Parts: sequence; structure tokens; C-alpha cells
Amino acid sequence: MDEKDLEILRILEENGRLSPEEIATMTTLSVQDVEGRILALEDARVIRKYTAVINWEKAGNGEVSALIELKVSPERDFGYDRIAERLSRFNQVKTVRLITGTYDLQLLVTGRNMQEVSRFVSEHVAPMDRIRETATHIIMKPYKENGNILFEQQETERLPYSF
Repeated sequence: MDEKDLEILRILEENGRLSPEEIATMTTLSVQDVEGRILALEDARVIRKYTAVINWEKAGNGEVSALIELKVSPERDFGYDRIAERLSRFNQVKTVRLITGTYDLQLLVTGRNMQEVSRFVSEHVAPMDRIRETATHIIMKPYKENGNILFEQQETERLPYSF
């Protein structure tokens, strides 16, 4: 991977809908070179997926998201990997991260309401082997997701000025 690959990745991360022609113009590469590099990055699983950032609040979904922090006893020879893999299999779990600090793992979980999220944590996550403690934080309102500002910035109204 070279600087041009990294440049393509940054461009796609900002806007995954750009065509190879547009990326070629931005990178001074040929269209064929861009297509080949993107294909190689996909084959190497560096590019994992193309997705849209949705403002679900504005879409009227009504879905609830929560950050779940977990204290976990790591497994000999596997550390946190096996428990993270098991947690990743649940459809409600959108993100699993190994973190530093008081807790070991962080989950992003979604459900139709707070009760559903709570039930998922108490029935599926907390009873798992090696999970010692959970802390659930309901996300009340997202302002920025994956680098994208979700709130509409209000234009400031200029006050009339007279002498």
C-alpha cells in the first residue's frame, strides 16, 4: 500500500459514492489505475463495505441506541477476541471495540425502545461467561456520526442596525 492507495481510501471514506472517474481526477491517476487499486483494496479486505450515514432521528425511525461498556475476564491464549466474536454475532450489536480505561469492551447496541435494549443486555450480554460488569449509556441525541454532522446549523439572523 502506498500514498496513492491511502489517498483513495481517504476520498472513499469521505464519499463512497464517487465514481472511479471522479477519483482519478482528484488523484491524478488513470481511471484504470483507480479501478485496479480499489479492487485490490477490496480483495485485501481493507475496504470492508460501502455504507450510508443516516440521520435516523430525522428519518423518524424512533430506534434507541446505547453504548454498553463491559468489564471482561480475558481468555487464556485468546484474550478478548472470542468474547468479542460472540458478541458480534448478535444483530442488535452494531459495533464492538476493545478499549482502554475502566472497561475492556464497548458495544453500540440498537433496539426499538429502552426496554428492548435493557432486556437484550440483561438476557444476552450480562450472563455471558467472562463478563464481570456492564454499564449501559442510552444515546439521547447524536450530533455527529462518523465525521458527519447530523444537526442542521441555524443561520444566525442579523439584527437590524441603525444610527
